[in-house]
Amino acid sequence: MKIIENALTDRGSKYAVSGGPVGSVDEAKAFVKSLCRKKKFARATHNSWAVILPDGPVKNDDGESGAGMVILRMLEREDITGHIIVVTRWFGGTKLGGDRFRRVQDAVRVYLDAADCQSL
Repeated sequence: MKIIENALTDRGSKYAVSGGPVGSVDEAKAFVKSLCRKKKFARATHNSWAVILPDGPVKNDDGESGAGMVILRMLEREDITGHIIVVTRWFGGTKLGGDRFRRVQDAVRVYLDAADCQSL
């Protein structure tokens, strides 16, 4: 599990991004559950995630409507399968509107750049 805790901030909201290899929906859910064992992540406003598995794509917005699809599209563009990416947001008090999708993209890009997506 790779975790980048201070990936970015925007108007008070803070973002982290995490990821790792998974081979099934159950493993993906276990990954998120493991991440949320850390008190900081359990208290987050959203832990949105996506993964492309042999059975097809799986995503979860965790209340951040549309965030899972943004992550999924980036995984598809990079042709990354069997690797979950979780974008965590702690709400900072100011609604970001459509910018929240750009921040999810930015967080995924931070993860992919740090992980060297060729090795995923």
